[in-house]
Amino acid sequence: MLEGRAIYALGAYVATRPLFKHLQKGDGHPVLVLPGLAASDRSTGPMRHFLKKQNYTPYGWEQGTNLGLRDQVLERMLEKVDSIFETHNEKLSIIGWSLGRIFARELAKLRPEKIRFVISLGSPHSGNPRASHAHKFYELVAGHAVDNPPIKSRLEKAPPVPTTSIYSKTDGIVAWQNCHQRRPVSDKKARQTENIRVEGSHCGLGMNPSVLYVIADRLAQDEQQWQPFANRGARKIFFRTPDFDAVPAQ
Repeated sequence: MLEGRAIYALGAYVATRPLFKHLQKGDGHPVLVLPGLAASDRSTGPMRHFLKKQNYTPYGWEQGTNLGLRDQVLERMLEKVDSIFETHNEKLSIIGWSLGRIFARELAKLRPEKIRFVISLGSPHSGNPRASHAHKFYELVAGHAVDNPPIKSRLEKAPPVPTTSIYSKTDGIVAWQNCHQRRPVSDKKARQTENIRVEGSHCGLGMNPSVLYVIADRLAQDEQQWQPFANRGARKIFFRTPDFDAVPAQ
């Protein structure tokens, strides 16, 4: 029932657009935005409009409605990553909303030399995959069990590139604990991962001004000098940057 707050996220997005001009502008690098389950590029329109205004070159996934890991979907995504990389002759960043995170994180594992940053929004990448109100619907449209995806990969393992997980503790769709990226101390690459908690609904994350603020901050970084989100001062009112010791939901 809390997902009804998504309409307020849209209102907040419209109301705060004049303030976006004060955010740090980007360097023009390409950003691929992937929608969630049963969503299309239309759902990520506001975010891609924001990215364009911030001086990035946004791309939609252009595969219609996201119905999960189906035949040739991942292959077409790899082709798109290769095409964007060749067009711009530079690395791209990927933002995956909810289910879009599967593609975002796996693409970064398969093409790490072409991916700059990965940002996930409300994306369950660890713990029990059935800890979601959408898992039965996913199995219906995808044609396979949610805990038996048709790709061989450790979904909980972070990509070998800087990775930011943004989530809400009042998410009405997925268990927030599963969106919390765990980071093994022994894995040096995984030290480039971070968790940022915001307030809001799952369905409103792509329009949530707090989320867009974080996205602008993360994408504007120098790839060679990545640093975790500096949560200090007034930022502490809107954000939390929890440690990496949360136990995934069962």
